[in-house]
Amino acid sequence: MALYRPLTGLLARADTGARLLVILGAAAMVVVVSAQVVMRYVFNGSFDWADEASRIAFVWTIFLAIPLGIRDGTHVGIELLVARFPDGLRRFVARLMCALAAVMMAVVFWTSIVVALATWSERLGAIDMTSSVFFFPVILGALHAALHLAHLALFPAEPRI
Repeated sequence: MALYRPLTGLLARADTGARLLVILGAAAMVVVVSAQVVMRYVFNGSFDWADEASRIAFVWTIFLAIPLGIRDGTHVGIELLVARFPDGLRRFVARLMCALAAVMMAVVFWTSIVVALATWSERLGAIDMTSSVFFFPVILGALHAALHLAHLALFPAEPRI
């Protein structure tokens, strides 16, 4: 129980930051794509950087939103078999699956760091930026998701399955 309060506080702050970045990323996508549509159909031109900028915003938005879905229990789950289990077994399976998923997210976190370092010297075509920018949200989202899954495995509020 000594771990409960610090982990919960850390996750609350991470959730707030992720939510803000998701909102900003979605807003950036709307603005950039709308501006690109206006440029193409009204002015018969385009921004060279719009495609890459909207793709970066999309990737950041998606990967930073994943832990928020885990927190809320809104990700798709198949519960056909598990729903027939007795309550105690269902809770055990839910905790076990959260622990295994946390380990998997830790592997994704580490692997993403390795790949980001390996691709650091590659540059994007229209924006003078490292192509590793696509791995940063994967790194952050995987770590954040692993923490949420570990929290659910250690301190389950209710069975999510």
